[in-house]
Amino acid sequence: MKEGVYNILKGRFLFSDDAVKNWRMIIFLSVLAIVMIGSSHRADKKVHLISQLNAEVKELHSEFVDTRLEARRLKMETVVTRQVAEQGLAPSLTPPKKIKVTKTP
Repeated sequence: MKEGVYNILKGRFLFSDDAVKNWRMIIFLSVLAIVMIGSSHRADKKVHLISQLNAEVKELHSEFVDTRLEARRLKMETVVTRQVAEQGLAPSLTPPKKIKVTKTP
């Protein structure tokens, strides 16, 4: 047991007669590790992109709500009256009259 661990630490398993089998396994495990690391980095990049897009969606939604409130405020009768008063227009003082149309036979 002691000599087996000693041989592994010295690296004799890499240069012995059966080294080809060992090198195949080492290369396979190395490639597998590289693929796993690349996959992990890609997943992390996607998570960061998703969080960035969520923040942008929240910001755009907030801007939409602010713009909608501003549009509602600008549509109010008092605001419109004040803006057209600057151009010399004023609301009518006489109320509108209903016009009835009757058909004559």
